Amino acid sequence: MKIAFACDHGGYPVKEEVLSYLKELGHEVVDFGTFSMDSCNYPEFALKASLSVAKGECEKGVIICSSGEGVCMMANKVNGVRAGIGYNDEVSHLIVEHNHANVICFGAKFMSAEEIKNRISIFLSATPMGGRHDIRVDMIDQYEKNR
Repeated sequence: MKIAFACDHGGYPVKEEVLSYLKELGHEVVDFGTFSMDSCNYPEFALKASLSVAKGECEKGVIICSSGEGVCMMANKVNGVRAGIGYNDEVSHLIVEHNHANVICFGAKFMSAEEIKNRISIFLSATPMGGRHDIRVDMIDQYEKNR
């Protein structure tokens, strides 16, 4: 699977470990930065990764900042992206199963690299459920198309 990856300076401390893990799993990773601990603006990097998912250049996205909140907000501004914060193991699969998420976000300040890697695996192995969940996701898609 081709995965878009991005982080800001808050996510940078876990970046190399997460990238190595994704590559060990056999995924192709496109790294949209940041590339140092220097203070930077998270929307810039979250937007690049999210656009690559929305355009179909990458199948899924992983974005990390300090809290996960800012990058998730930015990702969700991109038409075609549904992002959620993988704040625990259960939510990491529910955002795909119920909400058809294609981007997962993390707060490196509040979870370890091991937790992030585990939740990425959960996210990547989850599949969307149909039925009532399709109806709800379709409602989101319709709003997005009409705004």
